[in-house]
Amino acid sequence: MPNVLAFVPAAFLIALVPGPATLMLVKQSARGSRRNSLATIAGIEAGVLVWGLAAVFGISALLVASETAYTVLRIAGAVYLVFLGARMLLRRHGPVDEPRPGAGFRAGFLINVTNPKAGVFAISFLPQFVPAHAAGPLPLLLLVLVWMLTDTVWYTALALALTRVGRWLRTATVRQRLEKSSGGVFVAFGVAMAVAVES
Repeated sequence: MPNVLAFVPAAFLIALVPGPATLMLVKQSARGSRRNSLATIAGIEAGVLVWGLAAVFGISALLVASETAYTVLRIAGAVYLVFLGARMLLRRHGPVDEPRPGAGFRAGFLINVTNPKAGVFAISFLPQFVPAHAAGPLPLLLLVLVWMLTDTVWYTALALALTRVGRWLRTATVRQRLEKSSGGVFVAFGVAMAVAVES
């Protein structure tokens, strides 16, 4: 069995560190729809599951072993973040529309599955909590599920807090400032990812 008691606080601390997924959840939650916020969380965790399963079956090891594979995914993720940020910066602000069905899920999934650092995290961090003598994929798979659960708890608490003030966040002035600042941060995340040099 993996060391779940040690892994849970570590996973929570990592979830607390703001990143593209957290920013996407803030953006989606600010639209005021609890359903859309929960769909975004589901998308984020679907991305976590993809990377977790990749780690379980050794696929994400390619990101560590192959500089080309990592670079391609890193640049693709960077382009996606810059695209999101630029679209937010250039968007004209009109009435707040109800999010389209599935929009939150797609946004959460894409923001996580295009982040190569999640894959590197899965292959380098998770195995540290699995005993060396453990056999088979089940211990690592259990850690993936715990990772998803801790993520979900934190993101749900954050989303519920944000949707409670959704009406204030959707006022024209606040919404415009949030959209512009979020767009700038997405662009910054994308540029940082693009120019990152792995040691």
